[in-house]
Amino acid sequence: MKIIVTGALGHIGSYLIRNLPEVFSHPNIIMIDNLMTQRYTSLFNLPKTAQYQFIEVDITSDKMDLKSIFKNADVVIHLAAITNAAASFENANEVERVNFNATQKVADVCVATNVAMIMASSTSVYGTQEKQVDENCSFDELKPQSPYAETKLREEKYIQEQYMKNNLRAIIFRFGTIFGVSPGMRFHTAVNKFCWQAVMNEPITVWKTAYHQKRPYLALNDALSAITMMIKQNHFDGRVYNVVSVNATVADVVKSIQQYIPDLQIQFVENKIMNQLSYEVLNTRLNAMGFKPRGELKSGVLDTLQLLCHTSSTVNTF
Repeated sequence: MKIIVTGALGHIGSYLIRNLPEVFSHPNIIMIDNLMTQRYTSLFNLPKTAQYQFIEVDITSDKMDLKSIFKNADVVIHLAAITNAAASFENANEVERVNFNATQKVADVCVATNVAMIMASSTSVYGTQEKQVDENCSFDELKPQSPYAETKLREEKYIQEQYMKNNLRAIIFRFGTIFGVSPGMRFHTAVNKFCWQAVMNEPITVWKTAYHQKRPYLALNDALSAITMMIKQNHFDGRVYNVVSVNATVADVVKSIQQYIPDLQIQFVENKIMNQLSYEVLNTRLNAMGFKPRGELKSGVLDTLQLLCHTSSTVNTF
């Protein structure tokens, strides 16, 4: 099996490329990344149970012939993106250029080469005032609150247009906020950021309106399970699928960390993403197919703290 992963060195990608060989026998994994965030360590110590090839390229560039790379592939898992939603207010044009153009180009090449595509979107496209939402939420009900989320919604529409007009075999995963340990993990998302601040004996910075608001989170192992399930079933129907492990409040995340760092301090701050109310995201479509999320917030926090425990006297060795 030939699998192409864009954004292969990122938080999700670096986990995926190591675990795909546990699901598929001796796959050929083509890893594409522009190394913009310099996560070279994501390439260290890859398993010997797969054939790997790394290609450093900006997929929005016309200099690379993606058709020759995609030829005879079974699936493209498209993760490449600028992912910091809060920071996207400061670089909205760049987020639009990189994220939308990358998705557009990958989709067009998948159409030309008849390769299936999995697009990573985000539950941040909901931004809704409803208490619970699933994939049946109408377009008019979607209220993305950041340039990042707005661009993701445009990417989704493009994928679905290509599915309808040009028979693109694709699905769209709306991932919750990711947590869990991987070689390419970053620390701008809630769980990871809070764990880092706690270990460094810094106060956890929380948006004033967000402490008791519920948000969807996704464990890395559940992201892997959803992706591999759809590939195994050859299920590419052009639809949106939510992928969430748990809906939790910031207070829940803080309590999980306080189990290991009781003296945790909290500092409330202002942020431009201020008008989202509490909501839960349901995996209605995936659950109907038999998907069962197994990721737990508590274990994700513990894994991350254990990774950092030798960097500070704040945390005991667990």
